[in-house]
Amino acid sequence: MEKAKWVLEPQHSEVEFNVRHMMISNVTGYFKKFSATIEVDGDDLTTAKAHFTADVDSISTNNEQRDGHLKSADFFDMKNHQQIKFEGVRMERISDKKYKLHGSLTMRGITHPISLDVEYGGTIKDPWGNTRAGFTVEGKLNRKDYGLNWSELTETGGLVAGNEVKLHANVEFIKSRAKGVEQNMAEAA
Repeated sequence: MEKAKWVLEPQHSEVEFNVRHMMISNVTGYFKKFSATIEVDGDDLTTAKAHFTADVDSISTNNEQRDGHLKSADFFDMKNHQQIKFEGVRMERISDKKYKLHGSLTMRGITHPISLDVEYGGTIKDPWGNTRAGFTVEGKLNRKDYGLNWSELTETGGLVAGNEVKLHANVEFIKSRAKGVEQNMAEAA
């Protein structure tokens, strides 16, 4: 069976994370620069292999001081670890549009297995002849498992930054064609 390669379309994709702050609210952050590809045997999503990277330097929580702290050795240690990487190795069908993507996530040079919930939004042909597919991806992790150990306590004993990080991504991919997906994306923009 022929392998199909799909390339992330960044103009219609977003990657976010959410962390408890002071145990009373949530802070949402996102990455401005990231890339991903998916390789699939034909149209069978259960054969998908996913490759994703996010540049730590592109992190944004809409607060420069906090972003600088997140890039420091207290958290992502951008000086020594410029990217976060995910390698998806197995896609398990849960129902018609729901899947579980199993793989490994690497942050700060530490790799752990992770499973992500994936909702398949569908596939369409756009006006420029490209085939597009959309997905919503969600998951969670404990930041301390990846060496993001900085912690302070509030005066009532709660954590300033929670340990559980919720992940959320809306991503759109374009199926590669013979003349090159980069040219297809340029025509679609």
